[in-house]
Amino acid sequence: MDSKEIIQQIKNKIYHPVYLLHGEEPYFIDLISDYISENVLEAHEKDFNQTIAYGRDVKPEEIFALAKGFPMMANNQVVIVREAQDIKPPEKVFEMLTDYLENPQKSTLLVFCYKYKKLDGRKKAIKTAQNVGIVFESPKVWDSQVPGLIKTFVKDAGYRIGDKSTMMMTEFIGANLMRMNSELEKLYMFTKKGDEITPEIIEKNIGISKDFNVFELYKSLGTKKHDVTFKIIHYFGENSKENPPQKIIPMLFSFFNKIMVVHNTGVSPNRNSYGNKEDEYIAGARNYSIPKLIKIFDILREFDLKSKGVNSDKVSDDQLLMEMIIKVAYVQ
Repeated sequence: MDSKEIIQQIKNKIYHPVYLLHGEEPYFIDLISDYISENVLEAHEKDFNQTIAYGRDVKPEEIFALAKGFPMMANNQVVIVREAQDIKPPEKVFEMLTDYLENPQKSTLLVFCYKYKKLDGRKKAIKTAQNVGIVFESPKVWDSQVPGLIKTFVKDAGYRIGDKSTMMMTEFIGANLMRMNSELEKLYMFTKKGDEITPEIIEKNIGISKDFNVFELYKSLGTKKHDVTFKIIHYFGENSKENPPQKIIPMLFSFFNKIMVVHNTGVSPNRNSYGNKEDEYIAGARNYSIPKLIKIFDILREFDLKSKGVNSDKVSDDQLLMEMIIKVAYVQ
């Protein structure tokens, strides 16, 4: 099951004796455990029937002593172990979990939150947990997945968001889903239900420029509108802390890599992924041949090293960025 299905089961009061939540992406682990914490018990039941412990502060014996207890004046009790990866010794908790799951306390929801890595599915405890409860993996989120996730988050919250706004948020925040959700929650406060989160709303309330951002830089480079390109780079230079070369270079590499995809497939990634009618990638393919793209990748690698102090003359970030963009824009 994915996170939505698990949460829907909880909404329907379908509970399991154990929830083993693990994986590299903490956002969905927190999403599920927070929903359990906030919704299984009524407010007046939580004092005696809900325990939230942290792995570094609790021993395995204490966890299972709590789990074996009975609820007081409630149908269920909830035991949540946050940061479960910090439990010492780690192997003991799996041994005890295996024993516990042979005869789990049916009125208890025991929730383990193992963050930042995937558990070994070959362990007996994991296999046992799959048979009697929920084992949920929250895998690493890649940059390419972020636009789709933003649209899903916004749609689920009852709002709309366009491609430009989506890419502005993607480029500004990246794959940090916790921060992304927090920033979206802020935007919902300034948008009516059902309305669209526009670039203007983002610019006003988060501070991302709707005209001077990496999304617009892509478009200007792809269409060879050099006057726009250098206005954006000038803006980046005046705001170098928010737009360092180390942030811009990987994004440009991704952009030109997608132009290479157009050369190889004849299809715009925009149309495939986001339904975008603007074809900056197809325009880019017209303006940048494969030999030019290969040279651009070499330029980006060169300046990536320079931005990290390798073979660098200690020039400022804005100078470095300007020199790089000139070479890319006028590549022969």
